[in-house]
Parts: sequence; C-alpha cells; structure tokens
Amino acid sequence: MKNINILVVDDDQEIRDVLHVYLRNEGYHVLEAADGVQALDILRQVDIQLIILDVMMPNMDGIAACLQIREQSDIPIIMLSAKEESLDKITGLSTGADDYVTKPFHPVELMARVKAQLRRQKFLARPEAEHTEIRIGDLVINKNQHSVTVRGVRVSLTPIEFSILALLAVNRGQVFSVNKIHECVWKEQTPFFSDNTVMVHIRNIREKIELTPREPQYIKTMWGVGYKIEK
Repeated sequence: MKNINILVVDDDQEIRDVLHVYLRNEGYHVLEAADGVQALDILRQVDIQLIILDVMMPNMDGIAACLQIREQSDIPIIMLSAKEESLDKITGLSTGADDYVTKPFHPVELMARVKAQLRRQKFLARPEAEHTEIRIGDLVINKNQHSVTVRGVRVSLTPIEFSILALLAVNRGQVFSVNKIHECVWKEQTPFFSDNTVMVHIRNIREKIELTPREPQYIKTMWGVGYKIEK
C-alpha cells in the first residue's frame, strides 16, 4: 500500500494528526492540507488516490473544493462534517462526494470507509468482457468509458452514482435492497453504513437522468423492498 497517497484536508491540526497516524499505520502515504486552496495545489503536484475532505474550512471550504475537484477528477472523496442535518449531507453528496462521515467519528469507522472506497476503485478499474454498453430506452451506459447519455445528451455522474446505476442496469428486473446496493457498490458489509446514503445517491441519479424525477422512468422504487430498473 506504499503507493497509495491519501490527502487529508482539515483546518483542525489535531484531527489531521490523528488521521495521519491511523492511515500511516494502515500502510498509506499521507499528505495534509488545511483548506481547499492547499488541497487543490497538492492535487496539481501529486497523484492522489483518495481524499478525506472537511466541509467547514477557511479560505475555501470542502463543498467548493469538491466541486472543483470533480471538474477534472473521479478521485474518491470522503466528506467530514460536524453538522448532522440531513441537508448538509445531501449537499455534500450532491457536489460529488462518494461518502460522508459526521464528526465526532471513530477513526476505526473512517478507516473502514477508506478501505471500502479503495476496494471499489480497484473493482471499477477492472476490464469487463460483458455488458460493456447497456441500452435502456433513451438511456445508454458505457461501462468501459464510464459514460452515460440520456436522450442523446451526456450526463455527468459521480463514481458512486455510476456504479449504482450500472448495477441496476446490468441486473434489470432484479430488486436491490439498500443494504444489497451498499454491499455490491462499496464492496463491504459495515455496521457504520447509513441507509440514507444510498437514498441520497438514488435521488441525485434521478435528478440527472429522469425528465420527471418524482415520476421516474428508469429507477423504480419498490416500497419497503428496494430499487430496480424494469426489464
């Protein structure tokens, strides 16, 4: 794991110190930044495999930094925030973050999230012989190119959003519970998982691919069971 660089972005030196120790003990190489401006500067110079990004910071906060990062990179991003309101969580995930952890958090929980994101990234990088291009009506998903078009228009999805959509599209007609989606996309079962995380990602996908998100044509909700794309 010595080739895996993780960038910790937080204005709290104590939090950076704690995370540095835990990440280093897991074998990762750790870089630190105190705000979004410093983080973007590091990203221009170093090949980073994962970012742990605080929301509330001076100069440039995590939301603004995440938006800029997503304009040019699919690096996994785990958001940190002291806020517990669901709106804050939705905002973080909507800007392109892959996961979200609320402060105060246990470092063991965060290490589990880090490992899950890195495993998922390796899975996405593997070439696949089948289901390269999936067509469902006006929706076209190309797994090799990681591209999605709807009604002929290219749609920008985050890595997690793409993984969820591809999972449902490949398995058309099959209903996936929230827990099963998490297990398949994040590649793990964890006691730290929140059901709301998947629901927020589903909502974001619908906002991007559906003409009327409240009356979805593609991703259907099976109340009390899960989600599916019909055959």
